[in-house]
Amino acid sequence: MKIRLANSNDVDALVEFNQAMAMETERKQLDPGILRPGVEAVFNDEAKGFYVVTEADGKIVGGLLVTFEWSDWRNGWFWWIQSVYVLPDYRGQAIYPGMYDFIKGLADDRGNVCGFRLYVERENETARRVYDKAGMHESYYRMYEEEK
Repeated sequence: MKIRLANSNDVDALVEFNQAMAMETERKQLDPGILRPGVEAVFNDEAKGFYVVTEADGKIVGGLLVTFEWSDWRNGWFWWIQSVYVLPDYRGQAIYPGMYDFIKGLADDRGNVCGFRLYVERENETARRVYDKAGMHESYYRMYEEEK
């Protein structure tokens, strides 16, 4: 397997992954007219973040998005891991831990990353076990939001 930074040639796979993840986790159909430009925007503005993908058997089998949050308390960046998806046939093959290790290596190279965060649905026990096994742990904070 090969883990790498994604590029604009990967947009189709990333859009498909986001559609599949939203359906699997929330039974939500994402509007492709909003989703595709949202994915493409990441490649057009590096301040928005970056995608990482895993290739195996000649295709992209996993991907995730990293976005940034400044912490004044720590004088460093938290990297938020979002839109994690692995094709069903490749689950259980350490795809996420591999991508997480890749991201940690990038963060070490940058030298100004103070930590990593992600959110996961409370009922998604499988994902929670994967994140625990990768070395992450549940944080103290609860998340609140208001969508517009």
